Amino acid sequence: MDKIKSGKIFSEIAKEITESQLWTSSFRHGYADTPRNRVLQIASNVWLHLHPVKMHRHALRIKFTWCMGGITFLLFLSTVVTGVILMFYYRPVGEYAYYDMKYLQYDVPFGMLMRNMHRWAAHAMVITVWLHMFRVFLTGSYKPPREFNWVIGVFLVTFTLL
Repeated sequence: MDKIKSGKIFSEIAKEITESQLWTSSFRHGYADTPRNRVLQIASNVWLHLHPVKMHRHALRIKFTWCMGGITFLLFLSTVVTGVILMFYYRPVGEYAYYDMKYLQYDVPFGMLMRNMHRWAAHAMVITVWLHMFRVFLTGSYKPPREFNWVIGVFLVTFTLL
């Protein structure tokens, strides 16, 4: 009797999860049981979103907000790489900070370049994150079925500012 009830409870929980707005915005199609559903499942793949088979002519026009998320990601990678390199030369202790910066500036090959790249990539990343979120807001790209992407974007803006 308990197994019957627990099986029913699990099926109800699974039904609640699969019918939620979060689930349907992430997984747009169910089980591919027909040829049409298989084609829809492949056509809505994220890789085909990044590199679609067909593109409209207006989508290829370069606009001032084109690739703002990609630029932000490249700036993030630049900040991480230069930060890891700078970790080898900098000790976060008050009594050594000034001397480590002088050592980095004058003695380490390309040390000043690394420090400046790290600083300017971090500043540019904050600016591009805000420009990207502003564009998403103005174009209404936060509306269904993309509201989960908007929530992730808000978390990433918060994470960037921390």
